[in-house]
Amino acid sequence: MLIGVGIAAFVDETVFHQLLHWHHFYDRSTPDIGLVSDGLFHAFGWFAVVIGMFMVADLRHRAALAGRAVAGGVLAGAGGFQLYDGTVQHKLMGLHQIRYHVDLTPYDLTWNILAVVFLAAGALLLRSARHANTPAHVNAPS
Repeated sequence: MLIGVGIAAFVDETVFHQLLHWHHFYDRSTPDIGLVSDGLFHAFGWFAVVIGMFMVADLRHRAALAGRAVAGGVLAGAGGFQLYDGTVQHKLMGLHQIRYHVDLTPYDLTWNILAVVFLAAGALLLRSARHANTPAHVNAPS
């Protein structure tokens, strides 16, 4: 899941902060503070990816790596981060909005609907990976 969190943070930072200049991670201060907050946010995302990759390497080393579970974790992590960002950081804390001086409704809906789709896809993959690793006798009727 950490890899998904880091990838979502990286995409958010790269696309919306750096390329489109729609917002900074923290927009309630000066542009310089916003830029510093973007750098810290970017570092957080990469630390999450690196830690997640070490965890995947450990699973692989122990021969416990399930591709479906990794993919599900990445999707669930990305969706969870995006939903947290769209609800808590954007709306509850007011750290920043997706854009400014426009009707936010289509942006908020798209952001949060995609988050739920990622979460659902990740949950389905995690569930199917868990069932694939469950011994047949556990699922057999008594």
